[in-house]
Parts: sequence; C-alpha cells; structure tokens
Amino acid sequence: MTLYRMAVPAAVLLASFSLTSAGQVTDDTPTAANFTAPVQTPTQGAPTPGAQKLSPEEMADILMARKDYREAALSYRRLVDQNPRSAIYWNKLGIALHQQEDLGNALKSYQQAVKMDPKYADAQNNIGTIWYQRKKFGKAIRSYQKAIKLRTDMAVLYSNLGYAYFGEKKYEESIGAFRQALALDPQCFEHNSSRSGSLLQDRSVSDRGRFYFLLAKSFAQAGNIERSLVYLRKAKEEGYGAMNEVKTDPAFAAMVMLPETQEILLPKTADPTQP
Repeated sequence: MTLYRMAVPAAVLLASFSLTSAGQVTDDTPTAANFTAPVQTPTQGAPTPGAQKLSPEEMADILMARKDYREAALSYRRLVDQNPRSAIYWNKLGIALHQQEDLGNALKSYQQAVKMDPKYADAQNNIGTIWYQRKKFGKAIRSYQKAIKLRTDMAVLYSNLGYAYFGEKKYEESIGAFRQALALDPQCFEHNSSRSGSLLQDRSVSDRGRFYFLLAKSFAQAGNIERSLVYLRKAKEEGYGAMNEVKTDPAFAAMVMLPETQEILLPKTADPTQP
C-alpha cells in the first residue's frame, strides 16, 4: 500500500483518534495509539475477569492506529451504516479511505460529514487535503478558509493553507498563513500529525529552495532565530538564487549580522573532490 510521502519531512499522517464521540483529544482522553483496555486486579481466590470489552468505534480506532486502513474502513463503514447522521464516523471513514489513496470516496465521506455537521472544521480541512493532493490549490485554499472561519485556533489549518498558497505561487499570503500557524503553535512544522480528526496534508513542494526560504522568513518574523537559520541553510543547499535578500528584507533584521547568518550568505565554494 502506498502512503502519502512528504518532502519536508514526513507523510500525510493521521492524528490520534479520540475514543469518545466528541472528536476532541484532551489530556485525560485515551487515544487509539495508547489505548489499553483496563484489567481489574483479582482478589485472592476470585476468578480473573477478562479485559473490558471494546466498542466497535474503539476497535476501528485501534485498527487505524495499527495502520490497518482497509479493515478500519470496513469497520467505520458499518458504523456509518448504523449511524448515518454521525459526522464523526463519516470523517473517520474518509480518513481511512484517504490513507488507501481512494481519494474519490474519501472526498465523498468528508463532504457527507460536512453535510451532517456544517460546523465540522476537521472534515472541511480534510476536504482541502484532497484538493491539495490533486493540485487543485484554489479549491484547497477555499476549503481551508472555510475551516478557519469555524476554528481560528487550529495551527494545522493555517499550516495547510500556507502550503496551498505556496502551490498557487502566492508567496506573501503563504508567509502570512505560516506566521499565524507559528503564533498558535511554535512547533507546528516539527509535528508529523495534527489534532484528532484533521489530516496534516502532503507537504511535498516543487520549488524547495524558495519554500525553505519562506519558512526561514516566517520563523524570523516569529522571533525564532534558531529555526530560521536551519531553513536558511536548507534554502542554500537547495540552490535558492536570492539568498542576498536576507540583507535587505526587514524580516531578517534581527539576525542579518549574526556570524551564523553571515556564514550562510557566503558563496558556495567548489568541492575539490568533484571533477
């Protein structure tokens, strides 16, 4: 089975599912990734009771955590058939299908989730990931914008929106979205997964040098000099041709004179080992 791959630095990954029906993960809510059915401690002389029976949804969530997407999809399909108005089940079915690259049916499931609950930001985000995967960046942007109107506190939405803007070559808008994502979660670009029910979309990009430079600028504007330097180095390694913009762009003003920055801006020297 082919899973989504990312150029920087991981694939489209599924967030941990909540085993409740709320669609939210809290600190005290078990997830499919760490769920273990509790076992009662037997008293002396008493028979050992069996493990607590899991619900069909919990079993499906565990299958997802194990990346058994085909069986998980079959389980969620049964749940949808029994609960056709459950937006959460439709969304989970969509994610299981999405992970099998069945994009058409995944999209239909996400759309059905939104139909059942028009305020379901996770499903609206996941619709955007389908359009992004198909390189329909304009449609992806509109889907993410709809999701953001519903939930302004989700860094993954702004991160996904930034990638979609980049795909459309709307670079200033891309930086703005990335900056908002960093304001909500300074580590958002280090995560390989997002909140419960929302997919972190495929992060592959064609112009990686420019992309890394924009990320460096976003981190610089957020005051994270260390991460900005990391992505400046990556931009240089990818052969980005406008590195000297660092000297004049106000976003880099606080770091332009740092020795690390000056070293990055030095011209590449020829490798004597290469012909």
